[in-house]
Formats: sequence, structure tokens, C-alpha cells
Amino acid sequence: MNAESEVLLEVRDLKKHFPVRGGVFGRVSGQVRAVDGVSFSLRRGTTLGLVGESGSGKTTVGRTVLGLHAKTAGQVLFQGRDVHALGTAQLKALRPRMQLVFQYPYGSLNPRLRVGDAIGEALLEHGMAAAADVRERVLEVMHICGLASYHYERYPHEFSGGQLQRIGIARALALKPDLIVADEPVSALDVSIQAQIINLFSDLKEEQGVTFLFISHDLAVVEHLCDDIAVMYLGVIVERAPRDALFAHPLHPYTEALLSAIPLADPDAPRQRIVLQGELPSPAQPPDGCRFHGRCPRAQAACAQVEPSLRDLGDGHFVACHLHGAL
Repeated sequence: MNAESEVLLEVRDLKKHFPVRGGVFGRVSGQVRAVDGVSFSLRRGTTLGLVGESGSGKTTVGRTVLGLHAKTAGQVLFQGRDVHALGTAQLKALRPRMQLVFQYPYGSLNPRLRVGDAIGEALLEHGMAAAADVRERVLEVMHICGLASYHYERYPHEFSGGQLQRIGIARALALKPDLIVADEPVSALDVSIQAQIINLFSDLKEEQGVTFLFISHDLAVVEHLCDDIAVMYLGVIVERAPRDALFAHPLHPYTEALLSAIPLADPDAPRQRIVLQGELPSPAQPPDGCRFHGRCPRAQAACAQVEPSLRDLGDGHFVACHLHGAL
């Protein structure tokens, strides 16, 4: 299999801007540039971690990739097909192959519907199983996700947070997707439950061949799960690299700051914490030049004037920073 055929998802210069309306007549007075030119590819059977602070645009990337938000510009190619160019019928046929796991699974479940029925309803909607076969398929994915058969008859309010997340994963997995976009799926869980869900994702990748776009602000979680990592800041990717390369040799000052905040197992181990000054600028008015320069401890004069492009430094390590000649 050649490298091109291994690419499941390719995102090219994706932009998503939301209009800002004001005044009596609600006229558009500006644009929130939530995603402002993001590109990456995702190989089949791998996991790409998309990380950054709240407000960096990573969740908007995930939802625009799935077609839940209309794009402003760019392309989202799923096995070479532009998701945003598909008609309604074509997009519905594609939906089972691209699934979303939510941060708060309870909100995505009907409280009056048994979880077995909630997991199986999409199978009926997409005609992927006969009514007589749905229960068997649902029990199969529930078992894969660590749920017991008697859970089928229970309602969402009867489950813990970790169990609800397993239900959300089972619901996505029932459709046998090629791609799962997991949006902060463990951030609301305690550490021990986080580990269980992370192990489940790893098992699904190894045993089911599922490809993941894993969205998180927690680099410690991403380190355990992802093959490649893309770091977002204010709507753009500032660094992208294989996991081991990024953790061993971060190149962008923003990435360095994020890594310095990861808690260490040994609290007495020497490490310099990088504390960023100021707040994340508004995506409605991103600064000129490098978007990070106002908070960067190593900013140069050029940083405030020219926005650096994402430059390939070799071995799959990309960075957008004037410190590394990205002009």
C-alpha cells in the first residue's frame, strides 16, 4: 500500500469564520476567525492529537471536518471525496463512516430512551441492520466497550460519567466507522476513569482499525494515545510532529510552554515552568504577524510584522516560527 492510499482524511487550508452581528438590524460587523487556514492529513489506523488552549479553534476544526459546520474556505477530503461538496443523500450515506464522541455524553442521550435503544437507533436510521438483528449488534459493541448485557435495559441517569462515555463510544462504534472525532472525551472524568477510556481507545485502534482525531487540551493524555500531534493557537497550527519528536524536541515557544505545564510523577524533579503572560487574543481581531508574538518570551521584531508559514523541517516535523526560519 503506498503512502497516498493510506491517507484517510486530508484537510487543506480549512477556514471557518463566524459572523459577528450587532445593531438594531443585526448587520454583520466582523468575523470570528475560529479556524483560519488549517492543513493536516490523517493516515488510516492512526491517531492525531489536536491540542491547544480553550479558544484555539480545535473543536471547530473537528465539527467542520464532520460537516457539522459549513466551511468558509478550504477542503476536507475523506478518502479523496470533498465532504462539503456532497449532496444531502451522499452526505447521509457517508455519516456512518465519520462519527463524533462528545465531551459530555449525557447531553447527547435521550433520557427517556434505554441505552441499548440509543446505541442501536442509528443502525436502523441508516439501514445497517434489520430490526431483529439490532440487539445482537448492540450487545456486541457494548461488550467491546466494557459494558454488561444488563446495561441494555437501563436509562442514562443510572450510569456514572465513565460508563456514559463508554455508551457514547459504543454508539459511535456500532456503525463501524473509519474515523472517530473524539472531542475532549476524558476531560470531565477523574484520572482513574480517564485511564480506562484511553486504554479503550487504544484497543479500538489496534483491534478494530479505527482512525481517531483526538481533540484535547491535556498533553499528558495525548502523549499516551496519539501517533502524531498538531498544536493549535488562535485558529492556526503552529507545530505538527510525530509524538516522540514533539515531546523530545518541541520547536515552537507555545509548545514548549504547554509541555512545561504537564505534571511530573516526581514533584522534586528539576524543570523550568514557562508561564505565559497575557490572555489569548480575540479570534475576531487576531494580531498582525505571528499570532503568538504578544505572549512569546522569545519574540523578535519580525514576529510582529510577518505571519510565519508552517515549514517542514524534515522527518514530519513542521513549525510556524521565525526562530526556525519559517517565512
